[in-house]
Amino acid sequence: MLELKDLIPAVAGLMSITGHEGYDAARLAALFDGFEESYTDAVGNRVFVRRCGRENAPKILIDTHFDEIGLLVTDIKEGGFLSVTSVGGLDRRTLSSARVRVYGKEVIDGVITSTPPHLSSGERTLPAVEDLLIDTGYDTEVLRQLVRIGTPVGFAPEYRTLAGGRLSGKGFDNKACAAIAAHALMGLPAEALAGDVYLLLAVHEETDPVGGTAVGGFAIAPDYAMVIDVGLGFMRGADKRECITMGGGPAIARSAIVDRRLTAMTEALATRENIPWQTVVEAKSTGTDTECLHLVGGGISVVDVGLPLTAMHTYTEVLDLADAEALSRLVAAFVTDRELAEVFSYA
Repeated sequence: MLELKDLIPAVAGLMSITGHEGYDAARLAALFDGFEESYTDAVGNRVFVRRCGRENAPKILIDTHFDEIGLLVTDIKEGGFLSVTSVGGLDRRTLSSARVRVYGKEVIDGVITSTPPHLSSGERTLPAVEDLLIDTGYDTEVLRQLVRIGTPVGFAPEYRTLAGGRLSGKGFDNKACAAIAAHALMGLPAEALAGDVYLLLAVHEETDPVGGTAVGGFAIAPDYAMVIDVGLGFMRGADKRECITMGGGPAIARSAIVDRRLTAMTEALATRENIPWQTVVEAKSTGTDTECLHLVGGGISVVDVGLPLTAMHTYTEVLDLADAEALSRLVAAFVTDRELAEVFSYA
């Protein structure tokens, strides 16, 4: 098993634009080889299972969506250029001159065009995604043989280690959390587990408020669950009330849509295990799979946990590896805690 600092970029670097989450399924399976079982359901969710080896054990769900923002080709232009439209909430401010990959019959490197200031006049406005072009360098006729309308386009998987133990690159929302959860679960002996653990890599979160988590959660029917997603890391100029602190550990949400008892017990568990954590208030909505998952079937007890992240929905998202390590420890503590299993087991 890779070290966490290596597993995160390896998983985040896979292509999983919404609607194309299975593109790198074989590579994902090779990275997540420490699970007893895995399967893909009808909507494309990937589920990885760790068994505790006991009959009638409670079922514990760890939910992390696996899709990422990206683009789709809408037209092939003369001169080897592509027109595109967005998939998910792209930050348009960062698109001009971004390096991308076009996933056609071959993987093609490209650059989103940018008008230099020398050629712009008057007040510059932010162009719509549909007005941008991708320069591939290919001859138009060759390009038409490699790319068709609807071909997905993603950011180039380039990663940098920054000072202070921080990591920068694309796709951390939310594949970093998937990697962190998998790292925690693969490192645990079966006998330590408080129940059978299901890691759900849900599809369609970036484009659908219901997403694949409804299907996955309904089929698994867990006794209780932890939803893990990225949270808005504080940056200078942002409202501190809307953000969480980078390096402060995972954030546990206080919200109307989480289970209050499970949340309180998870907070107590983190404190008992000396895992740094912080509180975020999301009064009505957490903006995560929790919104759907807690209402699936007869209802699921859910705690919502966030990994601090800055530059979200860009190709240079930044996380703190100390937060990643703390979150991995919290996941491990959550799935091995027998008190949680006793309180929330409805078998």
